[in-house]
Amino acid sequence: MKNPYTCCIFDLDGTIINTIHALTYTTNLVLERFHLGPISEEQMKYIVGDGYRKQMERSLLACGDEALVHYEEALRIYPELFQENCLYHLEAYEGMAALLERMKAAGMKLAVLTNKPHQRGIETVEAVYGAGYFSMIQGEQEGLPKKPDPAGVFRVLEALGETPDHCLYMGDTNTDMQTAINAGLDAVGAAWGFRGWEELEAFHPKYLAQHPLEIAQILGI
Repeated sequence: MKNPYTCCIFDLDGTIINTIHALTYTTNLVLERFHLGPISEEQMKYIVGDGYRKQMERSLLACGDEALVHYEEALRIYPELFQENCLYHLEAYEGMAALLERMKAAGMKLAVLTNKPHQRGIETVEAVYGAGYFSMIQGEQEGLPKKPDPAGVFRVLEALGETPDHCLYMGDTNTDMQTAINAGLDAVGAAWGFRGWEELEAFHPKYLAQHPLEIAQILGI
């Protein structure tokens, strides 16, 4: 097929970078303050994805704090600890760097949209791929609704001068699939990430793959 896309917006955690070690490590540092936890990395794969507030809520509930007694304090502590530990044991997914290079060679603009706090998102991406590799990195900011609200997608599209009909959205969770639907973009399910095939397939993404380079083959790039 002739690649019809001129742009791809990527989720961060579980899509272009395996950040589960940093997310789990930091969350458990917070939980330790309240003599709770630890949360396993497998648990964390289903806890993350909707911003750190929801992450801490789910983590506390998973540890038995059903009344969320420690919630407000956890929200205060987490950003400080995550600033220190957001680069803990990061790794690119196998084949992702090659896919990105092929997309660039095909003339596609690349952007990242994450529910991770904006500055942490930039630091995380640049630690693995270097500064300036992506045309735009957009994280959680005041006044910008989190995914699956499509506002972030539209901000990226406007900044890049792109339209939904020529842009892919790639992610590994139900939140990402819903984001693509809400924004009117063709979705790519990243089944190599945190959640896997079944969760993504339920949203009928345009493309679904177990390995990044399968997407390159599908697009013919």
